[in-house]
Amino acid sequence: MFSSVNDIVGAPPRSARSGGSQTLAADLLAAVSAIRRIARRAARGAWQQQPLAPAQSELLRLAAARPGISVADAAHELRLAPNTVSTLVGRLAAEGLLNRGRAVSDGRSVRLTVTDKATQRIAEWRDLRADLAARALDRLPAGDLQVLADAVPALLRLAAELDEQYRERAAADHDEEHGDRTAR
Repeated sequence: MFSSVNDIVGAPPRSARSGGSQTLAADLLAAVSAIRRIARRAARGAWQQQPLAPAQSELLRLAAARPGISVADAAHELRLAPNTVSTLVGRLAAEGLLNRGRAVSDGRSVRLTVTDKATQRIAEWRDLRADLAARALDRLPAGDLQVLADAVPALLRLAAELDEQYRERAAADHDEEHGDRTAR
């Protein structure tokens, strides 16, 4: 187990050659977690505005990516309880970052969209994180840059496979809980 980036950097390379895919998976997840955590910490340190809680940020980015998403769909997508998402929606709306509108189809369900203020905030945060990461990348050897660039497509495929596994498992769990009505 790794507790810091120094543990990862100082650790001998294990990867798929010596420990199989289980070891590679652990190493990849530790590295990605360290990058996310440190990037978030660096950006928060340079950020001039009041930072949002991670769950609020995720909901805001989701609503920006999928305008008109329902609270229930957002809860499912973020893997949070609907009442938790409702609380987050209330806080983001109070800060002027999220709009709650009624669905045209039934008038009861709430549809979420981001405000112009939120769109600007998301863009500024994304630009800040990219700038900080670019500065760190500029300090790496050219060979490391090429390895990282070459790894991006494989990492995205890995993310898609993990998502597919999650969705298959969630569907199987749902069928088990509610009975598989399609098998009848």
